[in-house]
Amino acid sequence: MSAAIENRHLLTGEQGGAAGREVGDVGGGRGHPQSLHVDAAAASGAFGGLIASGIHSLAIFQRLAVQGAFADWQVIAGRRLVDVEFRRPVRPEDALTGSMTIDDIVVDDRGRALVIAAAALVDQDERTVLTTVIEVLVRARP
Repeated sequence: MSAAIENRHLLTGEQGGAAGREVGDVGGGRGHPQSLHVDAAAASGAFGGLIASGIHSLAIFQRLAVQGAFADWQVIAGRRLVDVEFRRPVRPEDALTGSMTIDDIVVDDRGRALVIAAAALVDQDERTVLTTVIEVLVRARP
């Protein structure tokens, strides 16, 4: 069963550069953002320009998953992310779309179900930038 996440997320130039700064500011500004996420000059080396952090890419996927699927589910909690792979850099101005394919649903005797789904995030050129397997606990009965 496939669940397409219809919403797209456009990463702006400012947001792409701020992604690492936002992560680095957790804990009252005591973090250490990596320069390739916030400084265009420093990022010009290995990746040829600014890239979003992996955590930012995961956050974008989560936002799209909530907007496109989880908002209609009775989610109890996320249980686990398995085999997270950052396949390509996410750059400023990328437009990202997510998808999930439900692989299994395991219902327990307490009215809950564990939903296991393969998930992906692709850019505007249909190149996969992120893949993972997600496990989500949901209510099996209203």
